[in-house]
Amino acid sequence: MCGRGRARPTRGDPRCATLSTRTSTISEQLVARLAGSAISRATTALLDADLHLAESVIASNEEIDALRRELDEHTVDLLARQQPVATDLRMVVTAMRMGSDLERMGDLARHVAEVARLRYPDCAIHPVMRTTVEQMGRVAERIVTKAGSVIEDRDIETARALEVDDDEMDRLHRDIFTMLVDGKWQYGTEAAVDATLVGRYYERYADHAVSVARGLVYLVTGEFRDPALPDSKQA
Repeated sequence: MCGRGRARPTRGDPRCATLSTRTSTISEQLVARLAGSAISRATTALLDADLHLAESVIASNEEIDALRRELDEHTVDLLARQQPVATDLRMVVTAMRMGSDLERMGDLARHVAEVARLRYPDCAIHPVMRTTVEQMGRVAERIVTKAGSVIEDRDIETARALEVDDDEMDRLHRDIFTMLVDGKWQYGTEAAVDATLVGRYYERYADHAVSVARGLVYLVTGEFRDPALPDSKQA
């Protein structure tokens, strides 16, 4: 067994290894759907007022939710049947947290698409905000691509590098607020609300990707705190 029971706990049980492989596969599928589709298409739908594209992002979110449910079923089954310990237990804990973050990223891409749908046939983003939102979309795509590499290769250095991308997203998020509160905003409440919501969705998207990366560091090192990061980045 890979945990407690009548037999003495052991590490590296084949059944745990099988689940680890399946968990990685599901997680990679989740990231692939996000990296190759959802957030990229949601950004395009938002900036181009593309209703068809927005609807497709919203509809495809159910596939991400289904993968998350499958991941949960595998991890709960292992906890119930095998009672994993040591590295195997870290794998299960990380998989459950990672699945939650990846599903939430899908939800946030859907929220961006919903803003685009709400304002159709108009564009939800005022031209003065367009460049900033385009940059946020590019950062989101870069972050989720790196997150996919982190999951596939268990690359701690790439995981740590995501913190830099997250800082860039935070800066862009602040830029949006600066434009809204500097006293020069004259484009209406509706445009301000849309910009505020969209900025928050992208900022949280990046935060969840960083959480995925931190989970990977925990899986590999067994440490919740990463000694390579300053205290301000450990939250």
